[in-house]
Amino acid sequence: MPNADTHRRGPAGADEQASPKVLVVEDEKVLADGIARGLDKEGFDVEVVHDGLAGLARGRSEDFDAIVLDIMLPGMNGYRICRNLREEGVTTPILMLTAKSGEYDEAEALDTGADDFLSKPFSFVVLVARLHALLRRSADGMAQPMVVGDLVLDPLPRTCRRGDVQIDLTTREYELLEALMRHPGVTVSKQELLEKVWGADFDGDPNVVEVYIGYLRRKIDRPFEHRDIETVRGVGYRMGVPYDRSAG
Repeated sequence: MPNADTHRRGPAGADEQASPKVLVVEDEKVLADGIARGLDKEGFDVEVVHDGLAGLARGRSEDFDAIVLDIMLPGMNGYRICRNLREEGVTTPILMLTAKSGEYDEAEALDTGADDFLSKPFSFVVLVARLHALLRRSADGMAQPMVVGDLVLDPLPRTCRRGDVQIDLTTREYELLEALMRHPGVTVSKQELLEKVWGADFDGDPNVVEVYIGYLRRKIDRPFEHRDIETVRGVGYRMGVPYDRSAG
């Protein structure tokens, strides 16, 4: 069995260049070792550290394709690690491990710059799927700012502006706008938005999508006399071409 505390390659015979490098920052050693062994079998190149300061130091190296980061850590918690890395310009995708049913943990994880979160206890299959999704997004340049007309959404600092005017968004508003701006001109169904923003296991009122679309319109469209968020009746929503005010 490989030592989970050391840097190591994926399975024997695997193409080393093709092995994604993942840093796991987790102080529960049994859990950390289980994650490391499982990721190793999936072809990842894994390094594990067990305290926050070591995690920050290794994360700064930018040697990794992704970071799996726990919140409760000795030395420095995951929120501070994530915020520090983002403020220092480290763009490595971060998957944060949050407490079970920790809605506030999840919101703060995203607000500090994490790309995704996973609530404990979690399925290892889901962990691997989330990592692959983060790696695909990173490879596709998903950390680049998204632009529709003069509306700019920047994933790294998680900021939104129209022209020179900064717009304050809640976590849900930001995630919803991001889901639309990723594919300008493409209709995104209500179900897709629910799964992307509220999670596949969301069992609340699906009309929450309409409610938050209304919140967004009041922040990013109406004050600027724009109509960028379009309703495609019976289907969903899309970010259309910038509205031409001269056309009435």
